Amino acid sequence: MMQLPRASLKSLPSRASAARVQQRGPMLAMALAVGMGLAGQAEAAGEGIVMAPHRAIYEMTLANSKGGSSVTQVSGRMVYELTGSACEGYTQNMRFVTRMESQNGSSTLTDLRSSSWEEGKGQRFRFSSTQLRDEKATEVTAGDAARTPTADIKVELTRPAKRDLSVPRGAYFPVQHSIALIEAAKAGRTSFRADLYDGSEKGEKVYDTVSAIGKQTRVRPARKLAGKNTERMDNLASWPVSIAYYEPKSDNKDALPVYELSFQFLENGVSRNLLIDYGDFAIQGDLKEIDFLEPSKCEKR
Repeated sequence: MMQLPRASLKSLPSRASAARVQQRGPMLAMALAVGMGLAGQAEAAGEGIVMAPHRAIYEMTLANSKGGSSVTQVSGRMVYELTGSACEGYTQNMRFVTRMESQNGSSTLTDLRSSSWEEGKGQRFRFSSTQLRDEKATEVTAGDAARTPTADIKVELTRPAKRDLSVPRGAYFPVQHSIALIEAAKAGRTSFRADLYDGSEKGEKVYDTVSAIGKQTRVRPARKLAGKNTERMDNLASWPVSIAYYEPKSDNKDALPVYELSFQFLENGVSRNLLIDYGDFAIQGDLKEIDFLEPSKCEKR
């Protein structure tokens, strides 16, 4: 989903204006699981959906800041990498570093590092993330989620403290969500709603997501991008996608989303033209470099 990433994005703390930003940010991931581009070179849960292992670098800047926000400048970089395959599972690694400037002249350096592995058929999901502010760790999260044949998803958290909890069985893991989103786009659907569990918010939250899918276009030649094998993006189908993240069980007809992630989603799972909108300010991510990686080989049995 990009899950940017997905994704998806995980977290972007700041002293600036909104405490909610401390827990979410492009998966990205995941969103930027956002949702980011996800998965492997093999067909996965969605028949015919082929995702490309890759490493992408995004330059992050302030897109806009409204009157109620104290954020005046944002600079940073996000590096996202996906490896694996449907048979061995998908591994996503992301590092998201930003510096935020506020009206009073103070600045905050945020460094988010996250890693996850998802079983190819979406039966298991392992995740870990570390959040640093001004080079000091502020939050560490780790856990393992597994589906059961008849009951809810069971989650075993190991950080920040050992705890067991249940997640509704209908929730999607990040790679599952991305594949389902591409399936919906290819089928001509204009919206897609799903519960998403990506291990964010200390591993305790399931988000209600509503995705709006725009008209299909074709990618223009991408040779101006730095990186290896950028020609693999030429003429791929893509869709403008906007994913709104709501608090669980909220009436999203009237409620405002916690944040909204928009991007151009390519049929191979790569995301471009990121925009993370927190309401009072928004951050954009421009794809500057991409390397397409060799897929893992699935052993024949």
